[in-house]
Amino acid sequence: MHGVTPGSADAPSGGHPDPRPEPVERAQGEGLVCALTFDDGPNGADTLRLLDALSARGVRAVFCVVGQEIQRPGGAEVLRRVADDGHVLANHSTSFADMGEWDAERVRSDLAENLAIIRGVLGDRHPVPYWRAPNGSWGVTREVAVELGMQPLGVEGHIGDWAEQDPDVLAERLRAVMTPGSMALAHDGGGDRAGAVEAVVRVVDERLAQGWSFVLPER
Repeated sequence: MHGVTPGSADAPSGGHPDPRPEPVERAQGEGLVCALTFDDGPNGADTLRLLDALSARGVRAVFCVVGQEIQRPGGAEVLRRVADDGHVLANHSTSFADMGEWDAERVRSDLAENLAIIRGVLGDRHPVPYWRAPNGSWGVTREVAVELGMQPLGVEGHIGDWAEQDPDVLAERLRAVMTPGSMALAHDGGGDRAGAVEAVVRVVDERLAQGWSFVLPER
């Protein structure tokens, strides 16, 4: 726990100015807009390739990061790159455990620990304004996240890239979920995600050519 007692004065806060339990599920703005979110990283080469592509296109996204991935060799350096490129962070727990049945104390301990891991790399003042539950299994995590200064982030538009890495298949799924005002979810971590990254880059290029804007989630 990095010396932090959840709920105490020294417990880390995500820094969202006005979090509420209801998950955010829409992108900012109107018209041809979409918010990109990426789960389960940071993940070495796949995340770096994704960051290169987003940077070249001037696109910001939300990266939902996992503590054990940050602590892998090279993970901290990739997390710094995510932050340096101006992307927004979401706490995605210390591991990939489903937290839907956990009690509040256990959830609070995990969320606070992951905030401490992130801040141990990026510094105490770097905001982590969002919380995303692994597997979308909320349980009591929404209420605890709000207590810790994080807005729950709910993303329905996933492309199933944890079970499939054919970039043609994933690109077609991404086109389908990327409707005006939507939030789209892909994975940059949790395994080999080269196909997912290729699909994201392909569809982002298509949509930019069609006049779309990539924005952040509603606050």
